[in-house]
Amino acid sequence: MGFYTSSGPPLLLLLSLLAASTIATEDQPPLPGLPPSEQEATYLVLECIDPATAWRSLFPDDLCLAGPHGVVCDLLPDGTTHVTELNIGYLSDFSANPACGPNATLSPVLSSSAASAFPFLRKLLFYNCFTHAKAALPRRELNLPSSLEELVFVQNPSLVGRLSGRIGDLSRLRRLIISSSGISGNIPTEIGKLRSLEQFVLSENRLRGGIPATIGRCRSLKILDLSGNRIGGDIPVEIGQLGDLVKLDLSSNLIRGSVPVELGRLQRLEFLDVRHNRLTGGVPTALAEMASLREVYLSGNPMGGQIPEIWDKLGGILGVGMSGLGLVGNIPASIGVFLENVCYLALDSNFLEGKVPEQFKRLEKSAGEINLENNALHGRIPFSAGFVDRVGGKLKLAGNPKLCLGEDLVGHVRAKGSLSYLEQCDETEIPYPVDFPYRSGLSIAKASPWLFVSFSCLFLLFK
Repeated sequence: MGFYTSSGPPLLLLLSLLAASTIATEDQPPLPGLPPSEQEATYLVLECIDPATAWRSLFPDDLCLAGPHGVVCDLLPDGTTHVTELNIGYLSDFSANPACGPNATLSPVLSSSAASAFPFLRKLLFYNCFTHAKAALPRRELNLPSSLEELVFVQNPSLVGRLSGRIGDLSRLRRLIISSSGISGNIPTEIGKLRSLEQFVLSENRLRGGIPATIGRCRSLKILDLSGNRIGGDIPVEIGQLGDLVKLDLSSNLIRGSVPVELGRLQRLEFLDVRHNRLTGGVPTALAEMASLREVYLSGNPMGGQIPEIWDKLGGILGVGMSGLGLVGNIPASIGVFLENVCYLALDSNFLEGKVPEQFKRLEKSAGEINLENNALHGRIPFSAGFVDRVGGKLKLAGNPKLCLGEDLVGHVRAKGSLSYLEQCDETEIPYPVDFPYRSGLSIAKASPWLFVSFSCLFLLFK
């Protein structure tokens, strides 16, 4: 009796719900299937990326209902089902897209008739597919559907050809990424037609020519990465019109001239990398206006000149690379004052002279690597034993024979072995003066002459 009293009604309710659900399901029409033309086109794509796999036998049913992981379909508002994504190339067990075989090629369906074969395609991705057999982009026509929003080729070294000017017809394109491939030629000027483009990455290819000025029309652009090519010419001033830009990477090219002052308009830029080009004209003062900057890498350019006083608005910077720029003069104390969050600072392989500013001691709380090697610096280093112990070999001071260790560091260095290439400071080495707050405007350079007299008297008194 108790059984029926406690469990009977819920059991009856459950059975009623199941029955109602079955009736409702029977009343609903089945989901529309993938059109046969798209089913066949998808098979052709899969058979080109791995001819050894029996795709039709493995996936004999509707590919939208029971297809491989990377084939994505959507039910459109008009009630039809279509392929909207083709993600090809195994990424991981969590993204087990169809793997590409050693003889993978680009299907003619995609290279010449994708617009008709996949009229609602929004994303086309190939990862690590074309590694042996050559796969060529179409020489003239790039017949991709106007619905395409993402075109991505990553790590496909055997992908060759040139980027067609027809790319400008893809008005909805948000991501255009072709990296680590063999594509060559120039960047087409038609790229300026892509007003919805947010990511434009053509890194590690064989591109030549210049950066088209029309890039300034892509006002939605957030990431521009053209690194690792043989692009020459100047940096277009039009890049300064890309107000939403967050990352700009032009490193490892043949770009010449100076960094245009117009880049100071990039108020949202967080990452700037122009390493290993042929840039001149000194460290760009436009950096002073980039208040959002987190990383700036200028190394390997014959810029010359002195390090400018541009750091007061750049307190959020985490990484600074200014190696091998031909810099002369002293290291500004303002770097130690304002860059209190810096993790990486490289000023090595220049012609810098003078002392390491006492204010660099303030960098100890955040810095993980400081490289001042191969300059002409002299005097006592300002770093504490605790910092030297924490970063170890990441504090790089070799190639400055006149740098020396204070008494507080000598014993520590001998015990730990780091900085053993530095000698102990001579007894006549004048200690660092008191570190006055930089923001107050009072510095040793501007202090009263009587202050120097007082320090001298105290030094002689206790000598």
